[in-house]
Amino acid sequence: MLFICSDIHGDYQALQLTLAAFERSGASHFICLGDVLNHGPRNPVPQHYAPLKVAEALNQMAEQIIAVRGNCDSEVDQALCQFPLLGEYNQLLIGKRKAFLCHGHNYGPSQLPPLAEGDILVSGHSHIPQAERQGSHFQLNPGSVSMPRQDWPASYGLITEQQLQVCRLEQPGILLSCQLD
Repeated sequence: MLFICSDIHGDYQALQLTLAAFERSGASHFICLGDVLNHGPRNPVPQHYAPLKVAEALNQMAEQIIAVRGNCDSEVDQALCQFPLLGEYNQLLIGKRKAFLCHGHNYGPSQLPPLAEGDILVSGHSHIPQAERQGSHFQLNPGSVSMPRQDWPASYGLITEQQLQVCRLEQPGILLSCQLD
């Protein structure tokens, strides 16, 4: 099982809830889809904005993190993080499927990377959760743990060889799911 989160935006309280959910999930790796420390110029400053504390907490589990760069991440952020943060994308194999990991501002649902039938696009950026089949491939967006949009609650994602899920962060429960057939 893989744990997927996106758009922490330096919110330490949201990260604490996210790390607790990660521990409960039993997932082997913590995948972060960008916008880790900075709130960004178009977003309000989160109430619990503490990017140094976020970096310190994530650095304690650096060996479990796979991260990609968000549109609010920079070299300054990388200087604080002890795990690679600035790759535009990453790819993993989940069973026989490729999972293409990106933030969503370059590659994403409207600008697809090369995907084979049954592959999974895993992206954040929109702060809106998604878990569904789109034509010949699947799409997972875990939503945002700190700044959800369109009345969605804060959320994260889970991937197994059989299923995509988006789960509520503060009150455990599944918001969206999609079987990988």
